[in-house]
Amino acid sequence: MYTLLHGFYKYVVQKDEYFVLILGLDNAGKTTYLEATKTKYTKKYKAMNPSRITTTVGLNIGKIDVDGVRLNFWDLGGQQELQSLWDKYYAECHAVIYIVDSSDRERVSESKETFDRMIASEHLSGVPLLVLANKQDIPDCMGVHTVKPIFNQNAHLIGARDIMLMATSALTGDGVDEGIRWLVDCIKRNSLERPPRNHEDNL
Repeated sequence: MYTLLHGFYKYVVQKDEYFVLILGLDNAGKTTYLEATKTKYTKKYKAMNPSRITTTVGLNIGKIDVDGVRLNFWDLGGQQELQSLWDKYYAECHAVIYIVDSSDRERVSESKETFDRMIASEHLSGVPLLVLANKQDIPDCMGVHTVKPIFNQNAHLIGARDIMLMATSALTGDGVDEGIRWLVDCIKRNSLERPPRNHEDNL
């Protein structure tokens, strides 16, 4: 009887779990964005001081509960030598957040080339994609109206998927909530193609 009740309780309270990749070049602000997201959605979470955030070598993880689901984040290092590891995670993810340093005009073409290589992977076909023009708090950064045409140049690679490009500042938290809620809606819509991890485990 206990087992039956325990199983029913788990069924009622268990949240659907989804996995989200946070990608982009090194120094784009990926880990700062992850910290801002955890701060926004986790009560009493004390964020890491931005000045103490260093370049990610490997993987940072985090999780939040929002709109009845649990998002698990994989923040992967963006250095060129680490980008070859990204595709090991593609088949397991339910969405991608791609972060662009909108204050770094010299590397925007490099970021675009990296973006194109990523979305060309068959393992990401149909996966929702949130592109964030980060560091909007920095004067003279590129706005969405500048970044969007650059990343739309190879629209055929994007294919049939939900995609949004939004302005954000991971440092101040501006735009974090809007982006996450948009992404959750897209992930839920795409759940027949990529079901929650816990549903897969129960099959």
